Amino acid sequence: MNIKPLFDRVIIKPEQDQTLSKSGIILPETSQDRPQIGVVVAVGDGTTFEGEQTDMKVKVGDKVVFNKYIGNEIKIDNETHVILRQIDIIGVVND
Repeated sequence: MNIKPLFDRVIIKPEQDQTLSKSGIILPETSQDRPQIGVVVAVGDGTTFEGEQTDMKVKVGDKVVFNKYIGNEIKIDNETHVILRQIDIIGVVND
């Protein structure tokens, strides 16, 4: 599926947490926290704010940290993605 977010929205593919605890116990999906780090897979064109165009600060391929409980989870090709506004991205991870 090909999807392009509108305005200042971003689609992120979250990194998957480990399913094993440090002691080797398999954790069920319901007990795992939602990831806060992911890779940007699509960005909108930006938006206007007080009559001025606001450009997107992130681009496809950027690894970002985002707020844990913000955004909407969707399934694209049976993989979980998060759609959120650019303002909900906390920072870009530099490797």
